[in-house]
Amino acid sequence: MLETEEDIIQCIQEDEWMMDILRTVQTLELPDWWICAGFVRSKVWDLLHNFSARTPLPDVDVIYFDPANTCEQMEKEYEKQLNSMSSHIPWSVKNQARMHHVSDMPPYSSSVDGIAKFPETVTALGVKLNGSGHVVLTAPWGVRDVLKMEVRPTTYYLGSKKAVYNQRIAAKKWPEVWPKLKIFDTDGKLSIAHKPNVRKG
Repeated sequence: MLETEEDIIQCIQEDEWMMDILRTVQTLELPDWWICAGFVRSKVWDLLHNFSARTPLPDVDVIYFDPANTCEQMEKEYEKQLNSMSSHIPWSVKNQARMHHVSDMPPYSSSVDGIAKFPETVTALGVKLNGSGHVVLTAPWGVRDVLKMEVRPTTYYLGSKKAVYNQRIAAKKWPEVWPKLKIFDTDGKLSIAHKPNVRKG
């Protein structure tokens, strides 16, 4: 049963594939690093759907916070380093000290602040390893929505950024993979969920 933050942490600690990825990123010693978004969210939803096979990730989102060097090329260098260690992983590395430009927001104060400003509450999740090698979870909007499989916008996407949230939801097509999801629009109304034939096992 997945009911709490501690349950999420435990299921990740028991997943050797995820732990290997976390250990690999930890070796870079990036400032304020996390692996976020689908890396955590998809794991939770796969378990809640009783999938025996992992849903493939389009990328593994590694973030860090380094205001002293916001050159995008530095991110590419970190990706190269990660690829040299695990070439089969679709790495994506982003410095949150510059990502506010992409999101058209005021500067972020930390990686967790950047995570808090992701479009969906279920995406605003991050994990890393502490000095003892144990999983640490950050969830600025809590874990209720991801555990209830309810997709909602964060408050930053309820105003002028409504279209960004709506476009992402339409493009992601998450209910085609996880049919138990409930998608809420920016007015808090439950959208009509698509219930296609979904893979089993």
